[in-house]
Amino acid sequence: MAEPESEAAADAPLYLRVAAALREDLAHRRISPGSRLPSERSLSQRYHVNRQTVRSALQLLRDERLVVTDRRGTFAAAGAGGEPLVPALTARRPTFPGGPRAAEALVRASLTWEPPPTPLAPRLLLTPGEPTLVHRHVVLGPQGAALQRAVSWFSRPAVAEIPQLARYRRGRDCRQQPDLRLLYHWMHQAGLRITHRESVGVPPGPTTTPAGGAARLIVHRVVSDQHGHALEITDIDFSAQSAAWTYEFSA
Repeated sequence: MAEPESEAAADAPLYLRVAAALREDLAHRRISPGSRLPSERSLSQRYHVNRQTVRSALQLLRDERLVVTDRRGTFAAAGAGGEPLVPALTARRPTFPGGPRAAEALVRASLTWEPPPTPLAPRLLLTPGEPTLVHRHVVLGPQGAALQRAVSWFSRPAVAEIPQLARYRRGRDCRQQPDLRLLYHWMHQAGLRITHRESVGVPPGPTTTPAGGAARLIVHRVVSDQHGHALEITDIDFSAQSAAWTYEFSA
């Protein structure tokens, strides 16, 4: 079985490196479709990590439908005809704005610490005027025109309960091009069972972009925990002819 890829940066979470190694084994049939994976204890010894790290890696693979778990253990999933399910064919969690391309030249992202719009404050469990973590993300076209803009506000519980967000508290370490692409995995690691609710609409006023002609759409996303409390509220405004919006979810 392959060891975690050396190209995975040293600062990548350990559970992602373990998941990458197992995913490689599944893709190359070093673990045959339908066969049982080693125990959590064996995997923790193999990769020199604790069992919670192994559990997080296996949960990620379950989310990707690459493995299934029952009372007998965890097994490699099989597609139609016995073919292994590869990541490109599996359903994934919705991607946080910015996603894997947050560091590319035509994308600009930033974090600030500021109050949300007054109507959002109670939904984020904040008092009016109380600041919180805000993420802004812009996708630029070849000529520099904004094709997509997104702004996300995080609730008080999100900043308090997700360690990777807590480090940005009160503006600390709020640098340009922040990498929040693992946000929903961080939520899972924090023990949060999340629900995504999204609505799509046409903004009021002119329905074309300043660049000319393209229809605009608004996506409003609310990510809530198992208690129904909002963790993140995001508004995305994009040109329908210049950017695609794909909504995928897992039950």
